[in-house]
Amino acid sequence: MHKRTLLQLLAATAFAAGLPAAQAQPAFPHQPVKWIVPYAPGGTTDVIARQLAVRMGQTLGQPVIADNKPGAASIIGATFIARSAPDGYTVGTVDSGTLAFNPAMYASLSYDAQKDFSWIGGLGKMPLVLAVHPSFPAKNVQEFLALAKKTPGAVSSASSGPGSPLHVALELFKQKTQADILHVAYKGSAPALQDLMAGQVHSMFVDLPPSLSMIKAGKVRVLAIATPERLAILPDVPTMAEAGVPGFEAYAWQVLVGPAKLPAPVVERMNKDLGAALANPETRAKLEEIGIQPMPMTPAQLGSFVASEQKLWSGVIKAANIRLD
Repeated sequence: MHKRTLLQLLAATAFAAGLPAAQAQPAFPHQPVKWIVPYAPGGTTDVIARQLAVRMGQTLGQPVIADNKPGAASIIGATFIARSAPDGYTVGTVDSGTLAFNPAMYASLSYDAQKDFSWIGGLGKMPLVLAVHPSFPAKNVQEFLALAKKTPGAVSSASSGPGSPLHVALELFKQKTQADILHVAYKGSAPALQDLMAGQVHSMFVDLPPSLSMIKAGKVRVLAIATPERLAILPDVPTMAEAGVPGFEAYAWQVLVGPAKLPAPVVERMNKDLGAALANPETRAKLEEIGIQPMPMTPAQLGSFVASEQKLWSGVIKAANIRLD
């Protein structure tokens, strides 16, 4: 009996000694990571996510799997990210529309752009260019503005839809130049570009990834690019400052976030691996050749950047009275 009691005591002691190890959480990551993409497969957002997900999976040691949840101006995907468990296994892309435009255009949203996300890092910028039909008489921005001011409302400019980055860029341009330009909204950039190439509209602010091949083929003509410096892929195109519109910068941007309250070690690990993916020469070259500028940032830098963009674009949107609810 004494022997049996001793064995039971030893077994209980061994079990108790093993409890901390059994209950300890495995190191991150110990399972695949889901990357939410708030747009349909095949678009620019999807391309960026899938390029970087492959590289991050290699350094994280777990697959990073893109999961498309398109719809409602990125609101569906953003809400899914915000409501996910803060464990690092669900992260995703949000963009200028998600964080800087929607809060100013909707009276209520299913996510809070300032409180519902953990900042992980920047992904990329898509510079915007002012393009016209090849037959349009203006050969530069100043001639374009002269025509717009001579016949107010007669010069038209397409966008991919109300409240889109292309529309908001147009409104900022109008506010900077005091030009009366007719906004023509389409359901997406593809039909807008088709009508620009057909001469149905005079102009359009376009982002480079979907339009670069058309620009190089001469199907549309670019007057200026809305970046501080000229781009290597369009070396002959002046910046807006060079073209006589100082202080005008506009681009669509995308960043990687998780739900609020992600543990700091998880954020640090993912930021490190995202930075390595963006620095990979092959990945960087693939992004740059289609007009995407890699945008690495620390979580702190990203937080400051988002706050600055929210302040800028909320002012533009309110001045233009853009409402989507």
